[in-house]
Amino acid sequence: MTAPASSQTKADPPDSASAGGLDRGVLAVAIVVVLGAIMSILDVTVVNVALKHLSEDFNASLATIQWVATGYTLALATVIPVTGWASARFGTKRLYILSIVLFVGGSALAGTAWSAESLIAFRVLQGLGGGMIMPAGMTILTQAAGPQRVGQVMSIVGIPMLLGPITGPILGGWLVDDVSWRWIFYINVPIGAVALILAARILKRDEPRPAERLDFLGLLLLSPGLAALIYGLATGAEKSDFGRPDVLIPTVVGAVLTLGFVFHALGRHNKNPLIDLRLFRRRSVATASGTLVLFACAFFGAMLILPLYYQSVRGETAFAAGLLLAPQGVGAMITMPIGGKLTDRVGPGRVVWIGLTVVVLGVAGFASQLTADASYWGLGAALFVMGLGMGMTMMPTMSAAMQTLQHDEVPRASTALNIIQQVAGSIGTAFIAVLLASQLRSRGLPTGGAAAEAPAGAGAQQVPPEVMAQIFSKMADAFQTTYWWSLALLTLAFIPALMLPRKKPEGAAVDAPMPMH
Repeated sequence: MTAPASSQTKADPPDSASAGGLDRGVLAVAIVVVLGAIMSILDVTVVNVALKHLSEDFNASLATIQWVATGYTLALATVIPVTGWASARFGTKRLYILSIVLFVGGSALAGTAWSAESLIAFRVLQGLGGGMIMPAGMTILTQAAGPQRVGQVMSIVGIPMLLGPITGPILGGWLVDDVSWRWIFYINVPIGAVALILAARILKRDEPRPAERLDFLGLLLLSPGLAALIYGLATGAEKSDFGRPDVLIPTVVGAVLTLGFVFHALGRHNKNPLIDLRLFRRRSVATASGTLVLFACAFFGAMLILPLYYQSVRGETAFAAGLLLAPQGVGAMITMPIGGKLTDRVGPGRVVWIGLTVVVLGVAGFASQLTADASYWGLGAALFVMGLGMGMTMMPTMSAAMQTLQHDEVPRASTALNIIQQVAGSIGTAFIAVLLASQLRSRGLPTGGAAAEAPAGAGAQQVPPEVMAQIFSKMADAFQTTYWWSLALLTLAFIPALMLPRKKPEGAAVDAPMPMH
């Protein structure tokens, strides 16, 4: 699409763009996008630290309470397909503002939850808004900067992923310990208010395209299909029985609906599919997606249970657990900007391979130490290495797909990649949580009430120290086994990563950046 000329727009990128830098206008847009993204990503890491307290307050099992996290990411995945159409129909600025309003409203309601079920429901509502924040923001920023600077743009969008692992657990731990778990949701209200004000003032209106029609059939097939499929698989793993009617029916229905969407989207007469699956015929998009699925599933699933180890096995407070998670965010903060610049210069393939190698080494080092009395310095060093690898993996992987696309394909690819990331995260969190619960049960340990909680309080005082030591040892062994499974899944990501582009993009292959107006 070629934007009409006006006094507020320019068809050519600014001088700073040709020089490889980011001009003030792009940086201003980046601030708005990052602020909204921080709010949605911070919420994920904050909730992870609070899972143990939520499990205790609502007397819910680990398999149930993990849906506070999984339900949120699943809602993100189901609403993201609408984002591409809504961006074109109403404009990305309007959509971005609407997504923040929905997210803040869901956050306020989640803070009033009275049961695990009500909290999960409000988290789903929160996710419906949060699901549009990242793809809309990425589209705004990518089109403002242009494809030749997409690596730098992805590094900016990645800032929330740096701050989330550092500030999220610490902030969440402090709120849970000293204030109330309800404030991990209420805190989004003032942040969201600031984001709305800046978005209204800084973002310039882009032109809607009313002629583009929403793929209603695709929406009816894909969104409930994904939800039913993931729910069925997670419930089957939790019950250790995939033949139960309450497991088999949603799994089959979800699979049929999802497969139906695939045929529908690839149909010759479908001009505007909800997700343009034809993009996956390009090797860069397909291989980047495969890498992202395996990485997100393994990494985000493993991060869900990490605060539980520190709180349940080591007896740390939520705040202390948050501090102990900080090394990962510090490591990512160091390599995220480096990874973005290297992606633009040498191509994403080499960068992703280095990042994956470092992540695998970090997870292996962490898992090998995960005992009931492991050194915090050793665990922190392993988490730092994991962060270094993460900073050179996720954003370069997404850049691998985006760099080869034409201007009009960017919003559609952004939508598809965000769906892939969120669905993989949903599957990963459900799979790892159920796997941990299974490992605990196999060792004769409880999985209910406090989500893998060890005996504590007055009752624990009557248990002999040697018995307590055995219990903690068994719990640590369950966590360790779960992390080895996560490492195995993560290692598989090397296979699609082998086929990622290993050269920087050619400027002639892509359009000029779309001006914001």
